[in-house]
Amino acid sequence: MSGVIFLVQHGIAASELEDPHRGLTAAGIDEVERVAAWALGAGVAVRQIRHSGKLRAERTATILARYLKPPEGVVEAHGLAPNDNVAPVAITVVEEAPGVMLVGHLPFLGRLAGMLTAGDPQSGIVGFRNAGIVCLEGEGDDWAIAWSIVPNLVK
Repeated sequence: MSGVIFLVQHGIAASELEDPHRGLTAAGIDEVERVAAWALGAGVAVRQIRHSGKLRAERTATILARYLKPPEGVVEAHGLAPNDNVAPVAITVVEEAPGVMLVGHLPFLGRLAGMLTAGDPQSGIVGFRNAGIVCLEGEGDDWAIAWSIVPNLVK
């Protein structure tokens, strides 16, 4: 069965000095809102949004969910932290596609995209931006980048 997976880098977060919990900045919130509105208008259909549990990812996921209204909601998922091993998540998300959106961090998202599309987590095949969405399409071990959107491309 073919499907889609959406990978999202959290919005711009405050520095640890400004906010020890690293919540989103006002600019970060604005960028996530703009990308979420674009995704809604483009007809992006998301079954569930998963986030790492870190505040910046949780807030990003919550904003996206307000627009995309995933029927299975927003959940915290283990294994999405910046330096986590991508292999277990790659297996799980491929088995559970379509329509899963993962909101996380670098370098994890870049390594996951590399693993799915090139079979190599170190390939650097996708460049992520804060609040950007990368849509992967495929099945099994055959995934490709369908499209991506970054905040500076939407108004």
